[in-house]
Amino acid sequence: MKRILHVSKYYYPFQGGTEQIAQDCVNSLSNIYEQKVICFNHKKGDEKECVDGVEIIRCGCVAKISSQSLSASYSSILKKTLNDFRPDIIVFHYPNPFVAYLLLKYISKQTKFVIYWHLDIVKQKFLKNLFIGQNHRLIKRADLLIATSPRYVEGSPYLSAASNKCKIIPNCINVERFKLSDESIRISLKIRKKNSGKIICLAVGRHTEYKGFRYLIQASKYLDNRFVIFIAGKGELTKDLVKEAEGDEKIHFLGSIDDVGLKAYLNAMDIFCFPSITKNEAFGLALAEGMYYGKPAVTFNIPGSGVNYVCIHGENGIEVPNRDTKAYARAMTQLADDPELRRKLGEAGKDRVVNNFLSTQFKDNIIAAMIKL
Repeated sequence: MKRILHVSKYYYPFQGGTEQIAQDCVNSLSNIYEQKVICFNHKKGDEKECVDGVEIIRCGCVAKISSQSLSASYSSILKKTLNDFRPDIIVFHYPNPFVAYLLLKYISKQTKFVIYWHLDIVKQKFLKNLFIGQNHRLIKRADLLIATSPRYVEGSPYLSAASNKCKIIPNCINVERFKLSDESIRISLKIRKKNSGKIICLAVGRHTEYKGFRYLIQASKYLDNRFVIFIAGKGELTKDLVKEAEGDEKIHFLGSIDDVGLKAYLNAMDIFCFPSITKNEAFGLALAEGMYYGKPAVTFNIPGSGVNYVCIHGENGIEVPNRDTKAYARAMTQLADDPELRRKLGEAGKDRVVNNFLSTQFKDNIIAAMIKL
């Protein structure tokens, strides 16, 4: 049985898009490969544990610089893991510049190297320029580059220059996780009853700049009182967003909600709002999750992002110019005024997810990619 070492920034139970995809990769390849995962610890200190039958090696994080984790123990633990485990394949979830440096230093020439390219470094301009050379070395060493959409390959200066090494594997949603329970249905009916006569809108995600929630809040100022907008999640901008929404009775912050509550709001909503604004949103997994519930989405146009690949304008949602809050409000109003359009776009959106972005397709794609190495 061949061996795969997965290298992720963090790993379950840490919640994040990259971490979810890393776990999806591991679970897709279970019983076919012997696997280990090495990552930073989301708690203090080094530790090992078993998740889904796979050993997870967590290295203590001592500091973060521009969202990049640093560890005093990572180098020695990685070197020992490579020597002892002797992986046939390494799957590296990019970006992670500190670990990329170590991998380029320690990886064996005999080891196949797969880079799961989640996104380009865009926001941190210092890091973006500092690691240009490293990125070129990574791509040169890679046997395979996995990207989440053709649009991201086209829009990335790194991936577009190495398109011959790229394989498109869209992110996926776990159908089992999003099955409606009796409790979720009960809560969703309660939400509908409490907001009877309203157009229920939902936005979900970490409260950070690229998620664009402040543009949704600004768009709300152009909406009439038919609308109620629920924003789930939290983050470094939560306080600023709450302050910006002061006086707007249409907007309600839900904070972090569990899966039961999330499914209830997804089931109760009429419109899914996905206001991300930069290609830091490389794919839009939450967007696919919202579409799975058969409701139309409103997005901004994001050049080079997979968002507008997941949700196609006029087919399963409405796309408007980036950061144009008036246009965003007009799109929401258009959907509110036309129930048939909501139904048509929502059904098409669910079909797109079912046909392209489920865990079953993801598993087949990942297995096929690894077998070819």
